Amino acid sequence: MYSFKSRVRYSETGEDGHLSLSSAVHYMQDCSTFQSEELGVGVEPMRQIGRAWFLSAWQIEFRRMPKLKEQITIGTWASGFKAMYGYRNFVIRDGEGEDLVRAASTWVYMNVETGRPERVNTEVVAVYGEEAPLEMEEVGRKIRIPESLEEYPAFPVRKAQIDTNGHVNNAKYIEMAEEWLPAASGVRKLRVAYQHAARHGDQIVPAVYRGMDSHTVVLKGTEGQIYAVLEARV
Repeated sequence: MYSFKSRVRYSETGEDGHLSLSSAVHYMQDCSTFQSEELGVGVEPMRQIGRAWFLSAWQIEFRRMPKLKEQITIGTWASGFKAMYGYRNFVIRDGEGEDLVRAASTWVYMNVETGRPERVNTEVVAVYGEEAPLEMEEVGRKIRIPESLEEYPAFPVRKAQIDTNGHVNNAKYIEMAEEWLPAASGVRKLRVAYQHAARHGDQIVPAVYRGMDSHTVVLKGTEGQIYAVLEARV
């Protein structure tokens, strides 16, 4: 497992004083990026060969959200590869080593020159290695969209939401959706499925379902294309 330590900053907390959902995802995403950079397969080396890992889905379980000032350790490891997919687990642990957040994620190995997925080769697998996956509920990548959704006014994608791949960063979709999701300390599980990449200037149309034990936010475009679907269980 690759890991790094941090302390929950005020800028990373929500109104409940706990680490926000998007900040938790930022930490995990940064952890995998740090590992890739140290292994020599980070942003620039991948750009040079015209390849990139695109995130397809999150499955996250929150046992307890860390609070402001709390010392945490963020860890990650590759848990498997199949065809064009890579599977990666994450944990966020407290100062005693207890798991606070556990996550499974699915990534697609992309040829950015052709814009198409590409089979993961043995060299890539050898760089990352494979460790045993976390024991988590098997839910798949697809999220069921409720029939009754309430649409809200569209808003534009801002320049600050774009990453080095030229489209909206994965965690930024969660920041967008937090407007309609419960505070992080009240969320037990979060699933995210990414379908299309939004770019600077695109209009995001949020469509929301609020149930007794779950909330669904669909972030789509003005022509109906879906950028991301999020489901939070409370």
